[in-house]
Amino acid sequence: MPGKTRGVVLLVEDDRNMAVLVGEWLERHQFEVDFAEDGIDAVNLTRENTYDAIVLDVALPRLNGIEVCRRLREEGVNGETPVVMVTARDTLQDKVDGLDAGADDYLTKPFFPAELEARITALVRRRRSEVAPAVLQVGDLLLDPRAQRVTRGGEAVDLTPTGFRILQILMRESPRVVPRPQLEQELWGLETPDSDALRSHLYVLRKAIDRGHETRMLHTLPNVGYRVLPIDAREIEAARRQRARVRARPSERMRLAEARTG
Repeated sequence: MPGKTRGVVLLVEDDRNMAVLVGEWLERHQFEVDFAEDGIDAVNLTRENTYDAIVLDVALPRLNGIEVCRRLREEGVNGETPVVMVTARDTLQDKVDGLDAGADDYLTKPFFPAELEARITALVRRRRSEVAPAVLQVGDLLLDPRAQRVTRGGEAVDLTPTGFRILQILMRESPRVVPRPQLEQELWGLETPDSDALRSHLYVLRKAIDRGHETRMLHTLPNVGYRVLPIDAREIEAARRQRARVRARPSERMRLAEARTG
């Protein structure tokens, strides 16, 4: 099983020496790093992958960093991903332009990799609401990150470490649906295990938190993702029957038409 990662960073830098220096520093400090050397490649990568943070140089070939940031905020799965803009330009207007384009932070070259790492860490933690972990609650399900404890209806729930992390992510985002790629990335970074790993963890987690309860918490939305939301089992069954009836209607109409023409 891959080791725990602090997050996946997209580093967009056309200076290869700088990219190697920063990339190696981040990797030594448990970040996984994806690279792009120009603005077009950066935009394409953000359309195909999700990232925890993006380090974006301003002076890029093919498409400058300001325009990349604008496009990022307007489209794709990384529309809310924290962006640290880095540049040799240090005028007030340069910083205003970067922040207006949607950057979350601005760092002037030259800088120490440790300072960039600290800023990335702060932005990632803020986005994940990890600055001051609070007890998460959805219905009668409670998760305490500090105590590493989960209860449902006041009774303790035993989870595996991975199950606890999955539940923490889903409860943090509730009622929003978490896409499978995002969930896998937060759990394992770029080194995602085989496709059955997440399914197995979710099966065990669902049994742990939903067994014996009429109200179900963990839901799978096929081809979309997963979410934690209290829904009565009877409502779920009624919805399934309704979908089955809708799927059956075309064949029923065909049988009626054949009977009339027979």
